[in-house]
Amino acid sequence: MLNLQENRGCLGSLEPSATLAITSKAKAMKAAGENVCGLCAGEPDFDTPEHIKAAAVKALEDGETKYTPATGTPALKKAIAAKFADDNGITVDPASVVVAPGAKFSVFSAVAALCSEGDEVVLAAPYWVSYPEMVRATGAKVVVLECAASNNYEIDPEELEAAITERTKLFILNSPSNPTGAVYRGRTLEAIADLAVRKNIMVLSDEIYEKLIYDDDAPHVSIASLSAEIVKRVITVNGFSKAYAMTGWRLGYLTAPEWLVKRISALQSHTTSNPTTFAQAGALAAITGPTEPVEEMRCAFAKRRGLIYSLMSAIPGVECIRPSGAFYIFCDISSFGLSSQEFCDKLLETRKMAAVPGAPFGAEGNIRLSYACAESVIEDAAERLTKFTAGL
Repeated sequence: MLNLQENRGCLGSLEPSATLAITSKAKAMKAAGENVCGLCAGEPDFDTPEHIKAAAVKALEDGETKYTPATGTPALKKAIAAKFADDNGITVDPASVVVAPGAKFSVFSAVAALCSEGDEVVLAAPYWVSYPEMVRATGAKVVVLECAASNNYEIDPEELEAAITERTKLFILNSPSNPTGAVYRGRTLEAIADLAVRKNIMVLSDEIYEKLIYDDDAPHVSIASLSAEIVKRVITVNGFSKAYAMTGWRLGYLTAPEWLVKRISALQSHTTSNPTTFAQAGALAAITGPTEPVEEMRCAFAKRRGLIYSLMSAIPGVECIRPSGAFYIFCDISSFGLSSQEFCDKLLETRKMAAVPGAPFGAEGNIRLSYACAESVIEDAAERLTKFTAGL
């Protein structure tokens, strides 16, 4: 007789998100009255700007509570197409824009519409924890290439070329990066683009943190903007969660070649019906409205970036690169002789400080810290981590 619990299939074999798991544990401890210092959350500590909330409220009051087209409202798709042109240098037809319930779902739907059993997908480690699980959900094989801190955590194009086989379908690029905060340099992106064209593979460019960059010499560049040839092979994913402090709104979007957009649209129509109607009104206000709230948040993160880098770099045995984007710093703690999970478990148990282990990011021996928190929390965390490592 078939054992229903053992035959789980591709989707049934997925592991829960490590970042969400430790964040939930820290929140539970805090709710129980413990003095927890949490640097694990991947969301801004700012509220959604008022004009965005007001637009969603007005949409509700106006009765915008019914279905929209599966890929988003025409007005929002038109605004996103204009955004791609103005901000990213990518010419996009609104029909090639797919709005989704979260950028995470945009990534998954693209991978699912493109890949299947027997395909290979190349990931650069450290990678976002959800990428390999999404790939495995399609039955495709994950091929991991380790990247060095000494090279800004960027993939080596020569190693990427060597890893490409006749089964390679996709390379996933994330810049600015979660978990490292690294921003890919232009010369590396140009080499990847040239390689993708020559080898005829697709590139999924996850650009969710594009507006959170801090250094003039490390600008964000969309790989799809580099040539007329590469744009035919790129899926560009973005969303509203990080730049506009809209994590709970669950709205993301992508653009891709027409043939793939048709597949993604069909998949989304059968899985989500449409993104939340009144939330799309808020997203339209975000993308067409004032930019001051975004800049205010970016400047605050830039200041915190400087603070956390200086404090963490000063701890004996801890090594890290100065992040140029996002709101994470990736710290090498391998000198202490503990696995990243052991390190984080003991840190939370003894010092009530929550950090995310590097193993789920494909980078054992490291931890990820989020500076999407007050400067006082960063200073508290540095003190706790200093005392913790001194006792190891």
